[in-house]
Amino acid sequence: MKSDIQIAQENEKKEIQAITKIAAKVGLQPQDLELYGNYKAKISSAAIQKATAQPLGKLILVTAMNPTPAGEGKSTVMVGLADALQQLQQKTVVAMREPSLGPVMGIKGGAAGGGFAQVVPMEDINLHFTGDMHALTAAINTLAALIDNHLQHGNQLQLDPRRIIWKRALDVNDRALRNTVIGLGGPSSGVVREEHFQITVASEMMAVLCLAKDRADLKQRLGQILIGYTYDQQPVFVKDLHAQGALTLLLKDAIKPNLVQTLEHTPVIMHGGPFANIAHGCNSIIATNLALHLGDYALTEAGFGADLGAEKFLDIVSPKLDKKPDVAVVVATIRSLKYNGGVDLKDVNQPNEPALSAGFANLKRHILNMQHFGLPVFVAINRFSNDTDGEVQLLQKLCQQLGAQAYPVTVHQDGGKGALELAQAIIDWSQPASYHRLYQDQDSIEDKITQVAQNIYGAKRIIFSKSALKQKQLIEKNGWSNLPVCIAKTQYSFSDDPQKLGAPQDFDLHIQSLVPDLGAGFLVVLTGSILTMPGLPTKPAALQMDIADNNEITGLF
Repeated sequence: MKSDIQIAQENEKKEIQAITKIAAKVGLQPQDLELYGNYKAKISSAAIQKATAQPLGKLILVTAMNPTPAGEGKSTVMVGLADALQQLQQKTVVAMREPSLGPVMGIKGGAAGGGFAQVVPMEDINLHFTGDMHALTAAINTLAALIDNHLQHGNQLQLDPRRIIWKRALDVNDRALRNTVIGLGGPSSGVVREEHFQITVASEMMAVLCLAKDRADLKQRLGQILIGYTYDQQPVFVKDLHAQGALTLLLKDAIKPNLVQTLEHTPVIMHGGPFANIAHGCNSIIATNLALHLGDYALTEAGFGADLGAEKFLDIVSPKLDKKPDVAVVVATIRSLKYNGGVDLKDVNQPNEPALSAGFANLKRHILNMQHFGLPVFVAINRFSNDTDGEVQLLQKLCQQLGAQAYPVTVHQDGGKGALELAQAIIDWSQPASYHRLYQDQDSIEDKITQVAQNIYGAKRIIFSKSALKQKQLIEKNGWSNLPVCIAKTQYSFSDDPQKLGAPQDFDLHIQSLVPDLGAGFLVVLTGSILTMPGLPTKPAALQMDIADNNEITGLF
């Protein structure tokens, strides 16, 4: 089979449609768009406001089991499912995140699907796209520069350089910048202090962009960002620097969602890109709400496994949406389940029903978790050629025993027609969801974390480090405890230990630190050894990439 980029390039030469034609499918006119060439556009604020008068469609949340080296294909399945719904004459709109250059140049790959179920123009999307990531990075680092400039010129706010929590960022995996020192070179070079870079998609400013309702809300949220504390431990905010106006200006275009298309010309609103392991992992509420108003069906994905992105979508994002999700689709592969069942990676393509049954414990917990939130659950079995009919039937039976309908999908090789059975089942589903959150914001910080740890992860208890306890006390003292929790945790396990596969039970969840992201409106809870600035692998994907004299790109998946 051809590579993802070969498939995308052939489509872009022969079949891709003008973005104005894609927009017309959902009632958007040329004047509603700000064009970035022929195949990309931003949707204007006026068009977004106008769309709110239209009725709301149904919302499908696409999530997955824990990721493994064997692969799951969540974004691919979501794109294929959207194309299947469109084939069944349903007006369908996808809302999804923008890729980060970190994983693109690293190891994970892009976030535009794959095979014959992907979003185009693929090269543009996975590289600079419309510049949103660069705008965010510029805004993040502008704020950092303004903070250090304030220290240099008198420090009227009495900001303690040792207690600055705002971090610089790059949209690149660069472990060398996790811990550094700035201001070296004498008095004219600034105040010497520690600095800690993070990847752009882990920054609070990315979360602010994705949770803002509009530009006015964006400015208000930017002003609420906590940048640090004074010498007597009083909080200092962006609004104290009077910097929210400049930051909003830098993000004036990034706040507008982007319109692109699938290979089968289904409209895709792509906007925002927070990671789900170290951030909240969902595209912008502007994009999801717009998809809901423009389509009969809106599909959105939550990053990594359902223990991370989906939990955050349901506890943090959903309360802010115009409509709550109607169903959840959990993506799984038989090979990944066998890997969770103890099979070595090199052997996952061999038939092994006992290992499949053992590894099903992982998927089972994800299904039960989504049902715990009151959502009907469908399982998309992303089928590979080595999967036997017996294994597929066994997995369907195991899911059925939990009240979840499971359907094999072959969208990677077949596009939308590879998910028609699943799409029809969702269309035929008539039982309403009974969505509810896992906890209430007024619960104590410890109780909120414990609710997620015990009911979603399977932990026995949570253990705070000494520094986390001090941070918790400071948060409570300042009256910030009535916020949802955004738990940063390894994506590979329900626990904070990436080696514990399957469905570990009765373990301790270790809380290393708590960070109040007041602009975003949640408390970040960092667990285990999680890092907010990833590193590159031994052989970065970037080393295989190139562009020829005829502008043909190679190595991009």
